Amino acid sequence: MTKPNILILMVDQLNGTLFPDGPADWLHAPNLKRLARRSTRFANTYTASPLCAPGRGGFMSSMLPSRTGIYDNAAEFRADIPTFAHHLRRAGYQTCLSGKMHFVGPDQLHGFEERLTTDIYPADFGWTPDYRKPGERIDWWYHNMGSVTGAGVAEITNQMEYDDEVAHFASQKLYDLARGQDDRPWCLTVSFTHPHDPYVARRRYWDLYEKCEHLTPEVAAMAYDDHDAHSMRIFDANDWRSYDISDEHIVRARRGYFANISYLDDKIGDILQILEDTRQEAVIVFVSDHGDMLGERGLWFKMSMFEGSARVPLMIAAPELAPGRIDTPVSTLDLGPTLADLAGIDLSELAPWTDGTSLLPVAGGASRPPVPLEYAAEASIAPIVALRDGPWKYIRCAPDPDLLFNLDTDPRELTNLAPDPAHAGTLARLSKLADTRWDLARFDADVRASQARRWVVYEALRKGGYYPWDFQPLQKASERFMRNHMDLNDLEESQRFPRGE
Repeated sequence: MTKPNILILMVDQLNGTLFPDGPADWLHAPNLKRLARRSTRFANTYTASPLCAPGRGGFMSSMLPSRTGIYDNAAEFRADIPTFAHHLRRAGYQTCLSGKMHFVGPDQLHGFEERLTTDIYPADFGWTPDYRKPGERIDWWYHNMGSVTGAGVAEITNQMEYDDEVAHFASQKLYDLARGQDDRPWCLTVSFTHPHDPYVARRRYWDLYEKCEHLTPEVAAMAYDDHDAHSMRIFDANDWRSYDISDEHIVRARRGYFANISYLDDKIGDILQILEDTRQEAVIVFVSDHGDMLGERGLWFKMSMFEGSARVPLMIAAPELAPGRIDTPVSTLDLGPTLADLAGIDLSELAPWTDGTSLLPVAGGASRPPVPLEYAAEASIAPIVALRDGPWKYIRCAPDPDLLFNLDTDPRELTNLAPDPAHAGTLARLSKLADTRWDLARFDADVRASQARRWVVYEALRKGGYYPWDFQPLQKASERFMRNHMDLNDLEESQRFPRGE
């Protein structure tokens, strides 16, 4: 079997409800719409965890946070956990990452042979939550509503600088791969930080949404006391009482978010054009790590099991997959087994512990077991778990009342059916499934022990000499362009692609 090249395009905090079957019609995203037309579009895809590092850890390892220990944005991704990059590399692939993956710990590669950029977020334990202090805000790194009140226009920001660099190095890598100096198949992961807040966009993208009809949330902000217990904790963690959020703030924040989807669309379009121009064929995956509530119910950002936060877009263009929409609920945990399947790698003995399953049978009509989700980071006081099973979403947290929603009849998750006697049978069935999968008391104890250890280690390592774990990209300057251990004639010929035209 010929192993296909693989191009993974990952974005950050992209709300999956905006991709009901590829990008919504009203989004200015022509390149993603073209990709959607030739892709299998998994309309109900869920993150492993609605936060960057645990969500990405699940995407990389096909394992839930309770299995990996990647509970939050400062939890170490252990070097002994195999990722899809390890499996592909072991099977003979070149593996390369350009952009964000929010790896925490000394290992900043996790199976990638090459990494072209540093990360946008810190690699140490400084962002560790503390269950010992419920309700405490750690102000210097917790989200706050300044991302909403500060939404608007800028021509350069911290995040734009990062994503401009991610796209540049990914483009250069694609040209380099086309030159054919390494005959191995390749897997290139290009991971952007947009449309993650702050909701600040370049003018040319901002202007695209001047008359957009979707700048107001479908579900208006609810009174604080009308929210479920976890949502109230999210409000508190986001310091909502310190801000007066106006309708204009909401409109501008959503406009900036949509504008940054269009910014990403341009970046992705450029990358796909290089792939076409250089006659390279590849399986193409488009996915996000988690979503953004975008003001629905008054909630923003992630950290929630509601659809805007937990549901993500997933599109795969591959010869083995017919273009079309698949409604079966699936998970980002499924990507590792799917890539292995496409590459002809048998994971049955190598990785029997994974929580994911290949999507090739699902695309052919097979069912998938209920999709699991977990959350155990800031704004929680104990682990939260969820199952998506057919139309049902069941959410459990030991200190809180259960939540149960039928997404077919209640897509905005406004009616909790858990207390309704008419749905006692469904509640009991999903509760039993949760009992089988999770020991919440042990999960909670493991999280607390991990947090306590990391607080000690972080404080110790910031005393005296400091050795950062942040990835430092290195360039071999003596091997770039023309140097005197090279033959200029050979160099110019080998670096040209295509040749002879």
